[in-house]
Amino acid sequence: MNQANRNDPRYIRLLAGKIAEQARFLGPLTLMHVCGTHEHTIVSSGMRSLLPDTIRLVSGPGCPVCITPKEDIERMIHLARSGLTVTTFGDMMRIPSDSGSLADAKAKGADVRIVYGIANALSIAHEEHREVVHFGIGFETTVPTSSVALASEPDNLSIYSVHRTIPEALDFLLSNSLAVDGFVDPGHVSTIIGSNAYAFISERYGVPQVVAGFEPGDVMLSVLMLLEQRAEGRAEVENEYVRAVRPEGNVKARTLIDETFRQVDAKWRALPVIPKSGLAIASKYREWDAVHRHRDVLESFSYTPREEDSACRCKDILLGACSPQDCPLFRRACTPDAPVGPCMVSVEGTCYISYKYG
Repeated sequence: MNQANRNDPRYIRLLAGKIAEQARFLGPLTLMHVCGTHEHTIVSSGMRSLLPDTIRLVSGPGCPVCITPKEDIERMIHLARSGLTVTTFGDMMRIPSDSGSLADAKAKGADVRIVYGIANALSIAHEEHREVVHFGIGFETTVPTSSVALASEPDNLSIYSVHRTIPEALDFLLSNSLAVDGFVDPGHVSTIIGSNAYAFISERYGVPQVVAGFEPGDVMLSVLMLLEQRAEGRAEVENEYVRAVRPEGNVKARTLIDETFRQVDAKWRALPVIPKSGLAIASKYREWDAVHRHRDVLESFSYTPREEDSACRCKDILLGACSPQDCPLFRRACTPDAPVGPCMVSVEGTCYISYKYG
């Protein structure tokens, strides 16, 4: 099917029919994606209504803003209140933490600025001759931009890294008995790490995977490909998004990431510590690691975490265990204007997407 036809309703109906035919011969299946853009495509197009009742397509922990731990947000607030300039993406500004949000800190006089990327943060540091700390969030998609900044060895910019990696998260979820029959793997992440990066998961757990693009036809075709794997008794990584993703990924970007970062065990908000799922700045670039560079400021930081609101089901939503509509706070006490949990803040958050389109 030509790429230009991936939004064609006739093509979507054709795929829906093929999915329904395959599903007749399979039992109930749960498929999970881990990408906010995929969830946007699924909900805004009404895709779940086209799937048979026996096929559940659930959203996993694919929103990087949503899984950023509160402790890291609190540290960034502390750095901002100390007089440093903090830069971050717009979604992160309003993520609620125990002492408020970065937006609240800005309202009280801290110099917190929204940037579209770390290049903007570098410009602020260069043009205004001020010490800037960039809040480095995101999965493998955004890591190369942080790597480029580190490799440039800027005079007055450091990075506070909360970068996380997707394959290690999928491995962790399956090792902890997550009941998933197939993964729709994220397209953006895969342009960097390649489709081969997921192979160990299928080999270890016998779970089919398909790397998917972002048009409705891409996601529908990926669902069909997963069902075909199940029907044929296969468990491998297939690449639907061949127009952008290569098996080896972006070798140059991966090499730069390996030079500038090192894998560490890392906490995910609402989830436990996931082994080797975090990217800390490599010792070679420690001078540009905000934790090291501003260790004197962080020495006075103390934090005792509060329990998340017991009624908020963000954790279950991130694990695909329930939908936003199952949360008693959804559309009532929790809205984009007054979010209780992080899933309602980010445009990649499952609750925000469901609120807007559901």
